[in-house]
Amino acid sequence: MLVLTRRAGQLLRIGDSIDLRVIRIEGDRVVLGIAAPTSVRVVRGELLDAVSDEVRKAGAMGDRVRELLGPQG
Repeated sequence: MLVLTRRAGQLLRIGDSIDLRVIRIEGDRVVLGIAAPTSVRVVRGELLDAVSDEVRKAGAMGDRVRELLGPQG
């Protein structure tokens, strides 16, 4: 992991087409601006974690349903 120190207004470029700018710093929060092509998906990490948890729960529920139904044959 690369760790950088940036000040408000400073820019970080990722590849040729993604810009990450520190808009402002408010206490322990950093407000970021992201400019990326529409083909690049930008998603907050906590949303990915929540979706992964739901998919995992759904998979476990499917296993339980198959268990309760017993052998199909």
